[in-house]
Amino acid sequence: MSHPHPDLAPPPALPEGGLRIVPLGGLGEIGRNMTVFEFGGRLLIVDCGVLFPESEQPGVDLILPDFDYIRDRLDDVEAIVLTHGHEDHIGGVPYLLRERSDIPLVGSRLTLALLEAKLTEHRIKPTTVQIREGETRSFGPFSCEFLAVNHSIPDALAVAIRTPAGLVLTTGDFKMDQLPLDGRLTDLGGFARLGAEGIDLLLSDSTNAEVPGFVTSERDIGVVLGDVLRIARKRAIVACFASHVHRVQQVLDAAHENGRKVCFVGRSMVRNMGVARDLGYLRVPAGILVDQKEMDDLPGEEIVLICTGSQGEPMSALSRMANRDHQIRIEQGDTVILASSLIPGNETAVNRVINGLTRWGARVVHKGNALVHVSGHAPAGELLYVLNMTRPGNFMPVHGEWRHLSAHARLAALTGVPDENIVIAEDGVVVDLVDGQATIAGAVRAGYVYVDGLSVGEITETSLKDRRILGDEGFVSVVVVIDSSSGKLLGGPEIHARGAGIESFEAVIPRLEEVLETAAAEGINDIHQLRQVVRRTAGRWVNESFGRRPMIIPVIVEV
Repeated sequence: MSHPHPDLAPPPALPEGGLRIVPLGGLGEIGRNMTVFEFGGRLLIVDCGVLFPESEQPGVDLILPDFDYIRDRLDDVEAIVLTHGHEDHIGGVPYLLRERSDIPLVGSRLTLALLEAKLTEHRIKPTTVQIREGETRSFGPFSCEFLAVNHSIPDALAVAIRTPAGLVLTTGDFKMDQLPLDGRLTDLGGFARLGAEGIDLLLSDSTNAEVPGFVTSERDIGVVLGDVLRIARKRAIVACFASHVHRVQQVLDAAHENGRKVCFVGRSMVRNMGVARDLGYLRVPAGILVDQKEMDDLPGEEIVLICTGSQGEPMSALSRMANRDHQIRIEQGDTVILASSLIPGNETAVNRVINGLTRWGARVVHKGNALVHVSGHAPAGELLYVLNMTRPGNFMPVHGEWRHLSAHARLAALTGVPDENIVIAEDGVVVDLVDGQATIAGAVRAGYVYVDGLSVGEITETSLKDRRILGDEGFVSVVVVIDSSSGKLLGGPEIHARGAGIESFEAVIPRLEEVLETAAAEGINDIHQLRQVVRRTAGRWVNESFGRRPMIIPVIVEV
């Protein structure tokens, strides 16, 4: 198996007739999926998603792929092919279109509708190409065949990409539910046909590669949801992804059976379900929907709320309810259902929300104590099935953390893919398919790009480090006034602190006065040097006295 090396050099020129694959996100992480394919000087992008921040990234709203690799070649991009409408696959598109707005967006009906609604908020009018499973379209030298796959959102697709370099199949996110709610099965016949044709490289979803067996059918969830609503004493609040149309449909059906009205809470939930309803993907029983004003006039036992926040996102509706920071107040006897899988890395945030909801008297039902969700990703048994069916010449696991990619690679080896033909890459690692052999050719930059309010890419790792220090240790500011010509101390030091847990600084003032007098005697009057002197002196004293490391902010005023 080929593993990436941290010191990989930039790749050489792509050999003539070769296909280059550059993942800019989605490998080594859950989210931010984006892969660039290059052939004959032309580019095809598959997906452009976002990653949601973790606790060590304070203040960050979204994390984007780094577009630097393609920024100077945007005119070479033939299209952006979108496999489905989840945020981790389409959320970055508005930011890429800011750099070239006329890149064609290729996707299924629901995927494009969800994206267009999002782009309207960004005031971008896109160029779209609507396709459906079974179709084949060419974009420059890339011939793309689209195949239906079952996932936790309707209209998901796999994409077979043909070039003179060979046939590549990228599955997108998928599973093999044999009784899907919409009757739309993963096209196993199509996978087998492509396998018989000869797949040179298979890129396959690795999210559940460590999970044994086969997926539970979505149909089993509806019965459990109905039972939970039946015994709920007061309001029922269901949290799920704003794009999980199938789960919302099941909640609507269960609410209707139990004589309850439904209220959508949160802008993204209202927007996405409105799109799904308008296109016929969501069937809403007549008279079941109410807005929040009407909800206030109904008894709790007649209400179901559907909101976001199943991953503990700080600004989501459910998190704000748990923190008593939302107009909807959790009450004793309410039932909260977390109808989603736990994304790795979100455990602490979700547990915090569960504890907060429980504290206010809610009963919390989640995947750990009831069958209220099944994953949208194929577990190991289904991944083996696909590997055996497609018999790829080369294999590259995608969409997952390192442990998921590694587990998927082991499955490929078990099915007979030679070790030298299994490529475990990570974001930025360049893979070339030349003469039927996939190999690592080098690496390009593929770091995180942070969105913070209206700023994109302006927040750096250094900025985040400063934010973490401020959040954990607080800050201490030291203001001194010096003579601009002699460097002698004229005023101060005046010391202020916030969040540092220090009430008195009397003990450090003589130290600061001494080092500043010494600096003046030595002829040091450079502002930068004086700041360093103050910072080191104050920081050393705080650490020795209190065992803390706050941010020290020296302010030198010259007069």
